[in-house]
Amino acid sequence: MSHLSRRSFLKTAASAGVTSSFMIAGTKASGRVLGANEVIRVGVAGIKGRGGAHISEFAKIPGVQVTYLIDPDSSLFPMRSKQVKELCGLEPKCVQDIRKALDDKNLDVISIATCNHWHSLMTIWACQAGKDVYVEKPCSHNVFEGRKCVEAAKKYKRIVQHGTQNRGRENLRQLAQDIAEGKKGKLLVSRGTCFKRRPSIGFQPIEEPPPTLDFDLWLGPAPKQPFHRNLVHYNWHWFWDTGNGDIGNQGVHEMDIARWMIPGATLPKTVISVGGRFGYKDQGQTPNTQIAVMDFDGVTLLFEVRGLPTKGGVGNNQVFDEKAAWAPPPVTSHPGVKSPVAPRGPGKGVFENFILCVRSRKEEDLDAHILEGHYSSALCHLANISYRLGEEVPFSKKTKAFGDNKAAYEAFAQMEEHLKDNGVKLEETTYRVGRLLKFDPVTEKFIGDDEANQLLTRPPRPPFVVPEQV
Repeated sequence: MSHLSRRSFLKTAASAGVTSSFMIAGTKASGRVLGANEVIRVGVAGIKGRGGAHISEFAKIPGVQVTYLIDPDSSLFPMRSKQVKELCGLEPKCVQDIRKALDDKNLDVISIATCNHWHSLMTIWACQAGKDVYVEKPCSHNVFEGRKCVEAAKKYKRIVQHGTQNRGRENLRQLAQDIAEGKKGKLLVSRGTCFKRRPSIGFQPIEEPPPTLDFDLWLGPAPKQPFHRNLVHYNWHWFWDTGNGDIGNQGVHEMDIARWMIPGATLPKTVISVGGRFGYKDQGQTPNTQIAVMDFDGVTLLFEVRGLPTKGGVGNNQVFDEKAAWAPPPVTSHPGVKSPVAPRGPGKGVFENFILCVRSRKEEDLDAHILEGHYSSALCHLANISYRLGEEVPFSKKTKAFGDNKAAYEAFAQMEEHLKDNGVKLEETTYRVGRLLKFDPVTEKFIGDDEANQLLTRPPRPPFVVPEQV
């Protein structure tokens, strides 16, 4: 199965009489048209961590009820049911399998706060079942999945909001407009950072999953594998099968802002990423220190991840040449998607903005439309693909990976100092230099690199399959 392409699998399944409805769990459109005063019923999927915030946010909004709690781990139901009863005054239905909730025609919205590897499939299933969707960042585990979310939202005419909450900040919207109008000068670099301490997760042994956890359902679209306690409930972020490292975790927020500030930016023409997992040896796979460099028609998007203790430098900033003449590319919006420099939509935050759009059916009012979420999530995936295809080299060997990009070399030098501050002996350490990849933003494929293109998706695990045709 590991060498079976998605297309080949679907072709084989079809010839064997396995229909697409089976692979998408038999979901079918059942959404209702909501009146202005009707109650909107929400099912929250993934309730251990961020899901608790989803419950609280929806409970604040008049005319909204949390009626379903969805999680493969049934031990979480009593705690979250109590929260729902206190906030909404009702007893929620609790199910381990989202497909049971999707069959309820009275359910209007699915709010997804699960592990990354489930985000896209739940979004697609929910759209097919006629539900509107709020999906946490990143909306996808890989680039292919994210595009399918966009297609599903469009095909089934669903309101789909992405959990990059900064899109609701007027000060950032104004900054993006000023840059797009050339008021700041020629944009050279848009920089984002994810500096958040991530200690060692150690090593956990293989064991039987607890009886309250449906581990096969928890894995869902991820490859079949044995259970260990570094997967459930948070450290899955640091394994490639289920997470995307911190660049695809906390980093998506800052990545979204960095892209937002580049007029007209969707996906880059090139990407390269370097880094490693430094300071300790543990079970985690993803880098805790990473630099990603992307080219957007001469503007550099520079992104840095630091998981060891660091000094300052957190957040986003831009570098301009105030004296250079520059005609910024036009900022155009896609059909049904708000222009990146348009005034923010109705509502006090992204949750209320989402609910108001559910009522109005105006997807152009969404502050964080699924298309914007797809692009910003994809940037994290592209950086990780470069990194995963890289080679280990000693720090003693001066890197030439960044060509003539001065800002990238400065960031690399700062990364070296950061590692030294944390006791990393560079003379005894290697780091990974990712592959420089050329990318076509239109086709969303790498140019001339089949190995990289294979990492844009992954082999399916029936019945948890993100379909090629949504």
